[in-house]
Amino acid sequence: METLAWLLAAIFALAALGISAFVGSLFYMVLLNRSLRATGLAREARLLALPLPADAELPHVVVQIPSFNEGAILRRGVAAAASLDWPADRLHIQLLDDSTDATAEIARDAGAEWRARGIDVDVVQRTERTGFKGGALQEGLERVPHRYFAIFDVDYTPAPDFLRRCMPALLAEPRLGFVQARFDFLNARENALTEMQAVTLDAHLGMEQATRCWAGHPLPFNGTCGIWRRDAIEAGGGWRGDTVTEDLDLTYRGWMKGWRGLFLTSVSVPGELPADRATWLRQQQRWADGFRHVSLRMLPEILRAPGLSASARAAAVLHLCMALNRPFLLVGLPAGVLAGLLSPALVPCLVAIFVAAVLWAITTQAIFLREGHNFIRKGEMPLSRFLLVLARFAAGQVAQLARALPVWFRSLVAPKPVEFDRTPKRGDGN
Repeated sequence: METLAWLLAAIFALAALGISAFVGSLFYMVLLNRSLRATGLAREARLLALPLPADAELPHVVVQIPSFNEGAILRRGVAAAASLDWPADRLHIQLLDDSTDATAEIARDAGAEWRARGIDVDVVQRTERTGFKGGALQEGLERVPHRYFAIFDVDYTPAPDFLRRCMPALLAEPRLGFVQARFDFLNARENALTEMQAVTLDAHLGMEQATRCWAGHPLPFNGTCGIWRRDAIEAGGGWRGDTVTEDLDLTYRGWMKGWRGLFLTSVSVPGELPADRATWLRQQQRWADGFRHVSLRMLPEILRAPGLSASARAAAVLHLCMALNRPFLLVGLPAGVLAGLLSPALVPCLVAIFVAAVLWAITTQAIFLREGHNFIRKGEMPLSRFLLVLARFAAGQVAQLARALPVWFRSLVAPKPVEFDRTPKRGDGN
């Protein structure tokens, strides 16, 4: 029994070390962000200031709006797309609606309404939801010959100048596969949960996405609020629906073919955050599942791929290995508890490792969240309020783990097919 206890303790220690290393990479991201910020923002300003060709020479742009049982908020999304400042004969809207409820009729009505106003709106309604969102995007792409595709979830409302601000970069740099705008939030102050999400997403965008872009690391597409070049989509094998994070999947497949992304910190598009705990937890579980799917698929390819520099390969591996955080935790914690039960003499050492890992994680996450939010929001949140948000973030991590534990073990015992669990939107449809 003593040997088993030591083996379990070693598993616990290795899991704690792995998690500490992954979390510690966020601190490295903060340092790298600070060192690259001036150069990165200067490049962004230069690209945004580039002039566009005359309207008669602008390319056709297809605005894709995926939809599944979204309700009346669909009208708002279509209205925002129809209001984009782009020549009417070169702006095409695809309402990719897979709805099985009354939303299907709303989509047809919205399409007819805007077509009557002279806007090209194609309502694409599939009889089977094959491939989920990725399948819908691919179906839309195959229906048209055009080269550029702007993608917005139905709750995001781009400003009229979105295309005129973002397209110059794509036109100027032929190896850019996509440009990604920054999320903003319509309901960040609705309650404690939405405020916490806004802070964490600001950190993800301001620290992770911006830094990856500036450093030349793989930049994941965020699934909405961006413009893709058709050549990059096709080079990556097109949109696929065999993972619930089709955006991350295509990003890496395109990146392996030499296509890169551009993150724009100064172009924001407001959207809706989940306002209740159950919806948010389901969203987080879907993201975690999809990240794991893509990591398992792409890591072997990245390790084998010829032509990748050591730094690029390391950046990709580090990013995708973040998917191991939760499995490490779900394996390491039970191992530590069992080790302590089998050998009480190990308890002080196990507790010391646990406390050190937790303190490191809290400190690193606090720095990461504070730096990211301050960068995006220019330090608008007082420290006292930020500490409350940090406490809610920690509680949210515990809640995610509690939900993930049974899901993860069930997936090991009886794997289920990939199923896209959409995040409901509550917009009023105005």
